[in-house]
Amino acid sequence: MGMLLQIALVLLLVGGGWTMLTRGRRTDRKDALTMRRVDAYIETIRRERNNPELAAMSDSELRDLLHSGARNMQVAEQKKNWVLLGCGVATLLAAIVVANQEGWMGFGIAFAVGAIVTYGLNEFLIRRMREPLARHGIDVERLKVE
Repeated sequence: MGMLLQIALVLLLVGGGWTMLTRGRRTDRKDALTMRRVDAYIETIRRERNNPELAAMSDSELRDLLHSGARNMQVAEQKKNWVLLGCGVATLLAAIVVANQEGWMGFGIAFAVGAIVTYGLNEFLIRRMREPLARHGIDVERLKVE
């Protein structure tokens, strides 16, 4: 049983690491799409004039603010993904250690606790990465590129 869990851990590490490393190749396409979204959002801000602080900015100021905010959010998202991958690995390692001593029931409990902690950490990091843009009244979903 322990050997199967260790194999699962190795596969998780390899697969998660590979996924994280290959994401960097798509940055050029994402940057172009981000700039198009920034330009479209600038037009929306000018048309709707809901936020006087943003409407008072020049186009270059607004473009710099939105683009740097979107880029900072992408960087924070990558950091969040690495932290969550590490948390998932730590959860799996802890569950394997507990499984070797307590069996499947211990594995399930340790894994459930780790999953709840990881979910809570994910929600906290998402709120923290959106906070700087939301403080300026910027709709984060309009800048998000997936």
